Amino acid sequence: MTRADDIADPSHVHGVTLVLVVLVLALANFLAIMDITIVNVLVPQIAGSLAVSSADGTWVITSYAVAEAIMVPLTGWLAERFGPVKVFVAGIAGFGIVSVLCGLATTLPMLIAFRIMLGICGGPLIPLSQTLLLTVVPKKYEMPALAVWSMTTILGPVAGPVLGGIIADQWSWPWAFHFKMPLALGLAALAWYVLKKHEMPTTKARVDFVGLGLLILWVGALQIMLGNGQNMDWFNNDFIVALLIVTILGFISFVIWEMTDRKPIVDLRIFSNRAFSVSMVVIFLAYGALFGAVVLVPLWLQNIMGYTATWAGYNTAFAGLISLPVAPLTTKLMSKYDHRGIVMVGLLFCAASSLMRIFYSLDVTFGQTLWPQVLQGISFPLILIPLMDMSVSSLPAKDTASGAGQFNFIRTLSGAIATAIVVAVWEDAIKWSKATLAGSVQHGPDMLLALQQMGGFSEAKARSLFDLAVLQQAAQLGTNQSFLAIGVVLLVTAGLVWIAPKPPRHANGNGNGKPPIGH
Repeated sequence: MTRADDIADPSHVHGVTLVLVVLVLALANFLAIMDITIVNVLVPQIAGSLAVSSADGTWVITSYAVAEAIMVPLTGWLAERFGPVKVFVAGIAGFGIVSVLCGLATTLPMLIAFRIMLGICGGPLIPLSQTLLLTVVPKKYEMPALAVWSMTTILGPVAGPVLGGIIADQWSWPWAFHFKMPLALGLAALAWYVLKKHEMPTTKARVDFVGLGLLILWVGALQIMLGNGQNMDWFNNDFIVALLIVTILGFISFVIWEMTDRKPIVDLRIFSNRAFSVSMVVIFLAYGALFGAVVLVPLWLQNIMGYTATWAGYNTAFAGLISLPVAPLTTKLMSKYDHRGIVMVGLLFCAASSLMRIFYSLDVTFGQTLWPQVLQGISFPLILIPLMDMSVSSLPAKDTASGAGQFNFIRTLSGAIATAIVVAVWEDAIKWSKATLAGSVQHGPDMLLALQQMGGFSEAKARSLFDLAVLQQAAQLGTNQSFLAIGVVLLVTAGLVWIAPKPPRHANGNGNGKPPIGH
């Protein structure tokens, strides 16, 4: 498409409007993704304020994740039924209003209810922001615009713990919700101003209530199982086993129904496209490993190394800062080189960042912990941007919205599963390492006696210090083993990417111009 064609196409935006559109879509995406992680470091404070246990407080995280995961794949149907611009504007406005309600909650059930509403509002923002960007931005500016949008996808989960940590250390937890209202409402007004002329025609498609119910059933059961499995001793608990059974049966029923229904609410038939299906497998494994590292680093820094939530957030944010200059460079590389090769290099960089951490000890300095974050920051854009482009470019125009929704659904689901697995593996690795160390420590009685004689400690105090030293070493060993597992997953995924067919050198939709949404 030539420059003249771009200007003549009424579905495209230009000049200042183009800048505003990219800014609005990117920031909306940032808000929705950031909200996944901002509460993670606030759970102890929320639990204390609402007089509940920390285990009960994790429902604040789970409730949002469940609602968002369910809403993301419904984006294609919502866009077709009501119009993508209307759904987007309503979602971002509702996000701001419900955020305030979350901050005003005085009981845990009230907060959970508002978090579910927040996930319902935030879920469609992620795929719709991407699809609207591909729809209204001229072809010649598509890759730079996608790079800006991708930065927010990368920075969102990283910025969450940073902002959450600062709020936890400086203010009270409600401010984690209150500060989003003016930004969200301002974005909603600006989005309507710049996008209302680009609304798409709608169709009154029937509602696949059976498919919707099955989706809610299996995704809800899975997310509740993942969010509470570790606290309930996983499959030694009847409730968790029941959730697993519901998840499996619900998922199988959902797939069968959606594959045979005339107008499914989630079109699974697009997985017959090899490029799309391979991209989904790769993003599931890659983003899960990426997100696992993002979750594990703050846990390690706060619980083992003694960092505050703020400093743990600063460390995590360093990777996001490194990603900023790499994102536009990635879009340039995509116009010259095979997307699969770029993704593989990113996965190898990310694997190297995790494998560097297996040599850590309790004496590691803050500066030393930043070097793996450099590699991790470089890897984010190299993995995510080409994969997004590969998945969208492989589909016909009518399936773009559905494909974008399912891509982001897989990414969201992957993050939830990775969080549960990483925490479980980490805690089990610490227990195993502690048992191994305790059984192999020689001269234990002599060390206890030395502590009493040289340190002047009582026998009970000396034994407590000895146990603490063993636990710290075991925790560090368990952390190293967890990073080794993450690194291995990333290395395997680097090979899987080559199963996908070679994408076009410059992918954008289906090569036939901008893809309409919901058609």
